[in-house]
Amino acid sequence: MRILLAEDEELIGRMVELNLKHEGYEVAWVKTGSEAEALALSEPFDVLVLDVMLPGQTGFQVARALRQAEVTLPILMLTARGDTTSKVRGLDAGADDYLVKPFDMSELKARVRALIRRSQGSRHMPSSSIVRIGRCEANLETLEAVTNAGRVTLTEKEGKLLALFARHRGQTLARADILEEVWGMDASPTERTVDNFVLRLRRYFEPDPENPTHLVSVRGEGYRFDG
Repeated sequence: MRILLAEDEELIGRMVELNLKHEGYEVAWVKTGSEAEALALSEPFDVLVLDVMLPGQTGFQVARALRQAEVTLPILMLTARGDTTSKVRGLDAGADDYLVKPFDMSELKARVRALIRRSQGSRHMPSSSIVRIGRCEANLETLEAVTNAGRVTLTEKEGKLLALFARHRGQTLARADILEEVWGMDASPTERTVDNFVLRLRRYFEPDPENPTHLVSVRGEGYRFDG
């Protein structure tokens, strides 16, 4: 499990980081709102622990930006503000839970565990079955995906192709091998079919489909998934 921690107070950040790592989580700690937003958009995490008062962008702004980008990452907000107005503002911005400083570390860990359980329960599957491509993601079991076009349901072949790429992340796959794996040895589609399906996945998941950075063409060989 990967936790993104956004906290600019050194002592609090260090304590939260150490405690979460002790629980077995991998923790990426940043100290500004812009860093938190950029990392949450570009890398997969299971929970964002987000302080409200951050340099650059506030936690409210970060949460709102992530939700507008349709990032479904669970967000636990940390703040010294305990008033109802601030709590409501945080939840309206997209936070899933709210913890007021000073807090007990055991409560923070319990809330993180609860957010992960709820997130996985809503997916009806472990997080390892979720493929994340930049700020988008696809559920390989239900074929539901958050894409550049919003929420869509992938076709069976689109799902199989994406699952194949996910299993061989970073490896170049030949078109013939893709055809065999996704369509079967006796399939009538040609290698051009593979190209067309890759184009469809790029339209769903690439920030710029004309200049792909995740589903990359390898000249004379095939495709590589750098999700």
